[in-house]
Amino acid sequence: MDTLLAKADQDAQGRFVGILAADDIPAFAVIEPVEDQTSSGDYVKHPGDGKLMAHVPEGIFLAGEDDDPVWVDEFHIDTFPTTNADYARFCAATRHPVPEHWENGRCPRDLYDHPVVHVTWRDAQAYATWAGKSLPTAEQWEKAARGTSGRTFPWGDQKTAAKCNVRETGVERTTSVSRYHSGVSPYGVYDMVGNVWEWLETPTTPGRYELRGSAFTSPLFRGVPAIPNDANDTMRDDDTGFRCVATPEQMAPSKR
Repeated sequence: MDTLLAKADQDAQGRFVGILAADDIPAFAVIEPVEDQTSSGDYVKHPGDGKLMAHVPEGIFLAGEDDDPVWVDEFHIDTFPTTNADYARFCAATRHPVPEHWENGRCPRDLYDHPVVHVTWRDAQAYATWAGKSLPTAEQWEKAARGTSGRTFPWGDQKTAAKCNVRETGVERTTSVSRYHSGVSPYGVYDMVGNVWEWLETPTTPGRYELRGSAFTSPLFRGVPAIPNDANDTMRDDDTGFRCVATPEQMAPSKR
């Protein structure tokens, strides 16, 4: 285990291959370099929660259904959605209530690397605060998903359901956050379409916040990153989770 952990710490770029756990509390994501392909991501580990994050440089991207030019400052975004393993560490550290579907208050081992679900916007915000991060704004999330040139999906303009976990795929449940390698965004970010809807920082009306990305319960067309959805901040469902972003200041070593 020590060898694996050391390898995970030294590899800044690579492929997610699993999670190590101790005393039933998942602890580390293991990153392993891919020898036969070049990753599109520029990855670093966040000093707060240790999650792998992809770098998105500052600049203009084409946003929304009309492809309007929008400037976004530099940021990092979680390469994968927040997993049950990540959320278990947060709950253990803060005594935050665990998701209601966890058996006897513990996440089943076979779901460690699946996205956490049954979390409200407030739960997601609490995790982000604990980790020293933020929830993404709509503009940050969309740029990380589409890149700069206005592509329809993270992988391009093709309507290819096999590149993500949506209704047409037929899985009918969450999957490992690293499963769909061919569906990554131009910045190397996974699951920006399908698997679970993701809470954003951007409000729509008082008490309601944007969701993007669609889920295993949704048809592919609902996952177009330019198309927003929203929900009440107290809503929790089996197809809704989140991921976080960090500004350059939030990427500094943690003082916790």
